[in-house]
Amino acid sequence: MKKLINKPGEEVREMLEGLTMAFPDIVRLDPQWNNVYRTAKKPNWKVALVSGGGSGHEPAHAGYVGYGMLDAAVAGQVFTSPTIPQILAAIKEVATDQGVLVIIKNYTGDVMNFNAAINLAKANGIKVDSVIVNDDVAIPEKSNRRGTSITVFVHKIAGAAAEEGQPLSEVKRIAQKVIDNGRDYGVALTPCSVPAAGEYTFQLGEDEIELGIGIHGEKGVERTKWMPSAQLAKIMIDKIVDDLKLNKGDEVALMVQGTGGTPYMEKFIFYRDARKYLESLGIKIYTSWVGEFMTSLEMQGGRIAILKLDDELKRLLMAPANTVAIKVPGAVVS
Repeated sequence: MKKLINKPGEEVREMLEGLTMAFPDIVRLDPQWNNVYRTAKKPNWKVALVSGGGSGHEPAHAGYVGYGMLDAAVAGQVFTSPTIPQILAAIKEVATDQGVLVIIKNYTGDVMNFNAAINLAKANGIKVDSVIVNDDVAIPEKSNRRGTSITVFVHKIAGAAAEEGQPLSEVKRIAQKVIDNGRDYGVALTPCSVPAAGEYTFQLGEDEIELGIGIHGEKGVERTKWMPSAQLAKIMIDKIVDDLKLNKGDEVALMVQGTGGTPYMEKFIFYRDARKYLESLGIKIYTSWVGEFMTSLEMQGGRIAILKLDDELKRLLMAPANTVAIKVPGAVVS
């Protein structure tokens, strides 16, 4: 597996070094841990936001550190949860008098390690709370659903609420509101390969695709034959619309992204097809995000995420931000 790396096992640290070298005005790297923090002095008057997980999902999570989004991102090894001491170090570094909200994706290792670190932080007198993102409609049981693309909307909207100076209880409420009103579904056209493994995570025939994938290079819930973009978008959107119980006239944020190796030509075709089908259902697109937000290394494929909006969520989603991956005009450059 040919990759632009030096030595397998060192790719995460070297990636984060490159990121923080390229954007020193926005982010800095903890010299002891693979944690990325806002460069600007942390404001003690606001709730701090911490998120993270395994690497390989770039620009998540370090790409969302900065004004209007995260205060810290904790990077585990590729597709591996960060350690408990690492997470605790991040919470301690950014803790403020207003408290810390930790955003966790619903994977066993992440939930276990982040919750253990949260309990240790509380024992150290830090005011901290958490939410768990479980937006993947490929899994029928809601409690077992994986955390995927809606996590990025949680970063953006909860981050805006924290930047306004809202208290921890309100920032958590708003984050949970995003989770409750957001759903995601993913498809793989090809597998990906973890640098240390040197082989593909699964095998697909030339005419096969995997529906209902997670974000860690795993197989989906159904293998089927390749189909045109418009047909695929309809299948995926139907699952999301049905689960969210969207109705004609509802306003949504539509996120259409690749999975790491998808050309922009294909992403925009996929977005076109997704948008046209949603509009045929009478659902209104308030804003669109098209690009790469929560990826799976070099996997080719796509994800569709839909967030049902109200006035509060619209205001916070469009609030200023300045991070490596997300920039909304009007943000303080910090």
